[in-house]
Amino acid sequence: MALTLTQQHEAFLKHLREVRQVSPNTLRAYDRDLVRFFAFLAPVEPEAESAVELPQAVTIRPARLRLYLGHLADDGLGGTTLSRHLSTLRSFFSWLEENGHIQSSPAAALRGPRRGRRLPKYLEEEEVERLLASPCSDDPEQHRDQAILEVLYSTGCRVAELVALNESDFDLRRGLVMLRGKGRKERLGMLGGPAVGAVKRYMVYKGNVGNNRGPMFLNRLNTRLTDRSVRRILLRCLERAEIHRHCSPHTLRHSFATHLLRRGADLRTVQELLGHASLGSTQIYTHVSLEGLRKLYRQAHPLGEA
Repeated sequence: MALTLTQQHEAFLKHLREVRQVSPNTLRAYDRDLVRFFAFLAPVEPEAESAVELPQAVTIRPARLRLYLGHLADDGLGGTTLSRHLSTLRSFFSWLEENGHIQSSPAAALRGPRRGRRLPKYLEEEEVERLLASPCSDDPEQHRDQAILEVLYSTGCRVAELVALNESDFDLRRGLVMLRGKGRKERLGMLGGPAVGAVKRYMVYKGNVGNNRGPMFLNRLNTRLTDRSVRRILLRCLERAEIHRHCSPHTLRHSFATHLLRRGADLRTVQELLGHASLGSTQIYTHVSLEGLRKLYRQAHPLGEA
């Protein structure tokens, strides 16, 4: 007996979780997108006597998917979000095809909206220096906050990678840390002298809690920090550093890549350090560094403004 669309949805999420080992955030995004798609296929009518049944996957055609994407656009979704929804549909129907539930994917030939690439926001080097100096008291929490900021900027890691770190992931003697990125891919992050010093000081102030080789960054209850907590820590430090513009932990990742390229690092090296699967994901930072060069040129060259 053929599986229903709801059963296929559950099996697909299980595949993502157990086989592809996607992150919890990615899993929730796939789930949320598919639930919205199913609501479009079988809308709930308030006065209906019985629920509308979902169609079989084999009956879904490309035209219906185009109608759905048009419906999302009418709801005001932007190009980036529409592309994500289309990516979810492609992944789902491709999985159905690979597992023999349908003969061919109706989403394979669909094209996403054209997207303009936005330049990533970053901090200037002077602003980063002020930010890193903002936790300044001899307090265990302040030592933790400084270690967090130093590791974010020194490695260019994502906030999810940071909060997942354990003490055993750090090799402070060699200035290295093991990062686990998207799809559980591992890579080595580099820790500069200030980052190594900040982590060492924090580990001293952790005291006996740090002897179990468990989570590196802890909250007041001695449990692992969440990415939301790191965002709150960053906001406090930005306020102390008097940096009055919106920044997130990802801004430090953008700053890391931009500053490396400005100082002569090649694109492949930056790609490796960021953990990007594709060089195309890293190339956006070349535009950032070019903008910086243009600004310096206009300021310094006698005819730069012309």
